[in-house]
Amino acid sequence: MIRNVLSIAGSDPSGGAGIQADLKAFSARGVYGMAVLTALTAQNTQGVSGVHLVPPQFVADQINAVFADVRVDAVKIGMIANAGIAEAVAGALADRGGIPVVIDPVMIAKGGAALLAPEAVDVLTRQLLPLATLLTPNLPEAAALLHRPVATNRAEMAEQAERLRALGPAAVLVKGGHLDSNESPDVLATADGLHWFEARRVPTKNTHGTGCTLSSALAAELAKGASAREAVAIAKEYLAGAVAAAGSLTVGSGHGPVQHFHALWKHTA
Repeated sequence: MIRNVLSIAGSDPSGGAGIQADLKAFSARGVYGMAVLTALTAQNTQGVSGVHLVPPQFVADQINAVFADVRVDAVKIGMIANAGIAEAVAGALADRGGIPVVIDPVMIAKGGAALLAPEAVDVLTRQLLPLATLLTPNLPEAAALLHRPVATNRAEMAEQAERLRALGPAAVLVKGGHLDSNESPDVLATADGLHWFEARRVPTKNTHGTGCTLSSALAAELAKGASAREAVAIAKEYLAGAVAAAGSLTVGSGHGPVQHFHALWKHTA
């Protein structure tokens, strides 16, 4: 049976991040993708120049319309932008128990633009994190959620992963891509303890949408029945291939997108 996975996130018209990246990752991982829009952005590979928010009630209406008709096997939550949308999403999902939920707490765009209002952080923490099967913050996002300094080493990463899991998520994956190191380790905190996933840093500027892509791949694997640990291993391998093949694309002059379909497309020079 082909699984159905819903993304609740913002739009990236240049196609590298947001809903567009989510749908590509869903397709690449063999699940049927659906999308609820929380925001329209004006952005490209060089940055975000504008954000137009969808009214919170209409976000809830989109979610309810999907659930009223379609079996949903997993949900990925990305950009929620403000407190009103966070509350609407939490309310629409509150009684949908048993479905894996991956939350990628999108706060800052690759180019530095803020994508989450400060007052939304507490709503996200109180209402959405307890719904999460898996939370996937990078180091600045983990620090912002905890109101603590950004982790600079593995011990601090592990501590923040455990602190975040205490807020309600079943599992937390703290991503170490912002560490000042040649290595890029991630740590997964679950009820069974800490699990480290090692990776070397790839020398490329084509990293637009990596967080969106990873969280969507995770949602796809959870929908197919994988455990959190299994999903992380599979999704990280998929993303590594997508980053490694990003040079086959010629999209923009800034932070280019990853190649979501690296295993499916034949590349020509």
